[in-house]
Amino acid sequence: MEYGKPMVVTSGYRCPNHPIEAKKSKPGEHTTGMCVDIACSGFDVAVITNLALKYGATRIGWNQKGTGRFVHLGWSTDYPKGTWTY
Repeated sequence: MEYGKPMVVTSGYRCPNHPIEAKKSKPGEHTTGMCVDIACSGFDVAVITNLALKYGATRIGWNQKGTGRFVHLGWSTDYPKGTWTY
């Protein structure tokens, strides 16, 4: 209960045939079941990012433009470690 608020998962596991994954040349991290996208914005992004780092996330992406803002948190070892923005 470190975050103290509900987290809305906007994307979790995706089958390789999911429309988003099917467009890619190689299936993405969501097909491993080792990542999650969580709806958040503002200061909550920093709080969730820090908690993810505390619990070993090695891949973090932020989408903080327009509507549908989220943070991608990944633990897959099949993809390079890193951070990015959408």
